[in-house]
Amino acid sequence: MSSKRTKVMGIINVTPDSFYSGSRVSETELLEKVEDMIENGVDIIDIGGESTRPGADPVPLEEEIRRTVTAVKLIRRNFDIPISVDTYKSEVARLSLEEGADIINDISALRFDEKMVDVAAHYKCPVIIMHMKGTPKTMQENPEYTDVVREIIEFFKERIEFAKSHGIEQLIIDPGIGFGKKLEHNLAIFKHIEKFKELGYPVLIGASRKSMIGMILNLPPEERLNGTLALTAFCVLHNVDFVRVHDVKENVEVVKVLEAIKNFNG
Repeated sequence: MSSKRTKVMGIINVTPDSFYSGSRVSETELLEKVEDMIENGVDIIDIGGESTRPGADPVPLEEEIRRTVTAVKLIRRNFDIPISVDTYKSEVARLSLEEGADIINDISALRFDEKMVDVAAHYKCPVIIMHMKGTPKTMQENPEYTDVVREIIEFFKERIEFAKSHGIEQLIIDPGIGFGKKLEHNLAIFKHIEKFKELGYPVLIGASRKSMIGMILNLPPEERLNGTLALTAFCVLHNVDFVRVHDVKENVEVVKVLEAIKNFNG
């Protein structure tokens, strides 16, 4: 899943409570939203059936299956676009892969559900493993690190070995912007992004409209598009493989312009 250019993953939350209202869609709006993203150049659609915003409560398994698998089924029936499923529950992942999903996006890095590693190994699909301190419910309750970048890299080394020992080879690493991190921790991740590339796996950054932007600009989620585009530009210039975003059109345009400059041989 490595890429010569930064690829854009579009966020679709089939949830009633995601932190950014613009990413939430009903079933009737779903296909229209996906079609719009595809027309605007999205590379991957990421479907989430449980909000993982700070303080979020878990969703019952049956409800997450209903939301997520229904969405995957609808999208796969109508579009030929790679689909990522944002879940840490093995049964949601398994049923979604059965319906044509392509990638597991696990915020727990295969830790919250012991069966997830077996599902990923069986389907031989790429797995996004993310760093998070605590759970979505508790992660922002004063997270502390001695050396945030070093600690996250050590975490990934252990998780990579775990995944490989179970036969999983296709991994994408996500440092987990905003997941158990203060502003200073998020800034350190960006500042030292090349250290994550040194692990030898594609890197994904999901910072779209997140609180780090709000803290820097003192703006609510609805007004954080410009800040998001600044972070996307930084990612492109530092050869990050994937950016996970709410606003596909604007982010794709940033990527295209910067890639044109990067690839110009004059």
